Amino acid sequence: MQFMGLCVLTQAVPDGYCGAAAEWTIFYRFYCMHTTPRTALDQLLHRLSQGPAVLVSVSRAQGSVPRETGAWMAVWPDGLAGTVGGGHLEWDAVRRAREALAGGVATAWDLRVALGPSLGQCCGGVVELRFEPVSQAQAGDLRERLAPALTPLALFGGGHVGQAIVRALVPLPFAVHWIDSRDGVFPEGLPPSVCTEHAEPVRDAVRGLPSGALVLVMSFSHAEDLDIVAACLQRRRASDDLPFVGLIGSKTKWATFRRRLSDRGFAQEELDRITCPIGIPGITGKAPEVVAASVVAQLLLVRSG
Repeated sequence: MQFMGLCVLTQAVPDGYCGAAAEWTIFYRFYCMHTTPRTALDQLLHRLSQGPAVLVSVSRAQGSVPRETGAWMAVWPDGLAGTVGGGHLEWDAVRRAREALAGGVATAWDLRVALGPSLGQCCGGVVELRFEPVSQAQAGDLRERLAPALTPLALFGGGHVGQAIVRALVPLPFAVHWIDSRDGVFPEGLPPSVCTEHAEPVRDAVRGLPSGALVLVMSFSHAEDLDIVAACLQRRRASDDLPFVGLIGSKTKWATFRRRLSDRGFAQEELDRITCPIGIPGITGKAPEVVAASVVAQLLLVRSG
């Protein structure tokens, strides 16, 4: 439900469960206030129903530049969505786009910009920008063309850290499959990039994961964690299509798990491919949001190859 610029969950996790109801309400109030609809593409498609825009995209990037080829923003007379890098480059692009809107320009054009002293920026590279007037008639094409490629991510566990990770992942290029064996764990109002599954036994969900999925294991139960990791190892034996399997926990927990998994017949080489602990080394905070920031940074590194 939206009211006066705030987005509030109409129904949340039962009060008392990890404080999740309050956490998600606060998160969506902030997030929806700043990005409703939730992504730049959502904003573009939504606003096109109200009037035309100019799509500004990076068509070529050479040297040190603020954004990569393919980055884009949409500009209206009274707003914008997305970014081509900020600074004077973006300010000037917005100005040109709004002048085109005011003048009724209907054809696309290109602009080459050197990011040097004349622009007040010292990046040193060169950017070519493409300016395209767009309207509601092109919405379908734009949806297909601008939709980011999402990396599949399976997250086992809906507790404090799991919820913090999902909140951190919302604006990032991941398709999240969120799995738990308990009822009443997942909050309502999740974005389209997050789907939920109640699985019992939870390890059975591993069989249905898409090829190439990254896996995070952090259920409420160490016994469940062990079974999920074992299921991931079995799937790797069969198809080796889960490139990253990360388990939350200490080195002591992993030492215990290694022994138990070894007893189940898994070789040390197989166990060496499990990541535990998870997150960026050196970040020592244990608050859910700190752990989430560290883990999500690790996932981005994995995604980048």
